[in-house]
Amino acid sequence: MSAPPSPRRIALIQGHPDATQPHFAHALAAAYADGARVAGHAVREVDVARLDFPLLRSARDWEQGLLPASLADAQAAIGWADHLVLVFPLWLGDMPALLKGFLEQVARPGFAFGGEGSNPFAKKALGGRSARVVVTMGMPAAVYRYWYRAHSVKSLERNILGFVGIAPVRETLIGGVGALSPDDARGWLERLRRLGRRAE
Repeated sequence: MSAPPSPRRIALIQGHPDATQPHFAHALAAAYADGARVAGHAVREVDVARLDFPLLRSARDWEQGLLPASLADAQAAIGWADHLVLVFPLWLGDMPALLKGFLEQVARPGFAFGGEGSNPFAKKALGGRSARVVVTMGMPAAVYRYWYRAHSVKSLERNILGFVGIAPVRETLIGGVGALSPDDARGWLERLRRLGRRAE
C-alpha cells in the first residue's frame, strides 16, 4: 500500500469578477477547498473580486512601483503555497480583465522572477510550484479545446504561470455551464472535491 500524499499548501484564487452573487465558479472553488481541507491540506483563499486595486498602466509602474497594500496578503499566499488553483469564467474568449489585472500586479520583478547578468527575467522565482486552472464557459469545452485550441488558457500557462516557473499546470475545462443539469453540476462539484483531496 502506498503512503498517503504529504499535506500541501494551496493558494486558491477565485477569479470570478462578480462578488455580489454566487456563481458556479464559487461552488467549484468551495468544493475544491472542502476536499483539500478534509484531506489535511492547508488552504488560503483569495477572492479577487473583493480586493480593491488599480490596474497597471505603464512598464515603469510594474517594474518600479510598489505593490498595493490591498494585495500584500494575496501575494504572500502565492509565495507561501506550493500549489496554486485558479478558478474563473471564460469572458470574450479569455480570463476576466480583473483577474488579468490582479496577476499583473502580483507577478512583479523581485517576487515572481529576478535578473541575472544582462537578462532581467533569467530567474523564475516561483519554481517548485504546480497549478490547476479551472475554467467555466458557455460553449462546449470540446469546442474551446479543439476548435479554439484553448488559446487563452494556453497563453496563461505559457506566458504567465510558466514564465515565472510554475509547472506542471493542469486544466479542468467545464463547458455549457448555463445548461448543466443538477446531476451534471453535482458531478463536477464532486470531481473538484476529489482534486482537492489529492491537491491536484
